[in-house]
Amino acid sequence: MLLEAILYALSGFFMKFSDDALDMENNTLLGVMGGIICVAGIGYLAVNFTDAATIFLAILLGTLFSGKVDKVGHLVTLIIFLAILAVFGIPEIGLIALVICTIAAWLDEVGNDRESLKGVKIVETFFNYRCTMKITVLVLSILGGLQMIYPQSMGMNSQLLGMNLFQPVTFIYFILFDLAYEMAGLKFNRIYDGIKSIYRVMS
Repeated sequence: MLLEAILYALSGFFMKFSDDALDMENNTLLGVMGGIICVAGIGYLAVNFTDAATIFLAILLGTLFSGKVDKVGHLVTLIIFLAILAVFGIPEIGLIALVICTIAAWLDEVGNDRESLKGVKIVETFFNYRCTMKITVLVLSILGGLQMIYPQSMGMNSQLLGMNLFQPVTFIYFILFDLAYEMAGLKFNRIYDGIKSIYRVMS
């Protein structure tokens, strides 16, 4: 459990760092380096844990469908992630859960960029913090918890729906991922300036 928590947090932090290095500073080298660290974490999680595979594949697909994979650094990390999955494989995941999470991830990406929503404070905040995906993971985790308490009734229902529900702890992991993601965004300028200072000293 501790390893999963650490990897979720590290993955979230370096995902945001990589994105900002590419999008804000146009620094392909740092973007790719951060992306590789992120991909190593989510690759391990996706290969070994069904819930993580569903979540991170959904984020990948949602990002692709929203047109956010638009830089060389994004493509490099995407290819590495797909290569990890191709080599090591992933656990069996529920198609319906993947579709639901993908739609949630796509809505968050599209809503975050929609200019028409910028003036509506509640809606803007909702999409800025990508709450659609959080709510989706929370619901699937709650249903997964109910399945553990009532295995016969909930297990039968989820099988009929063809959907793998999440473990309750998955929501906690995802919140750790998201908090680390937001922290990287808040501290990006300071971290980036620190890295540049180190580079100048070493040069």
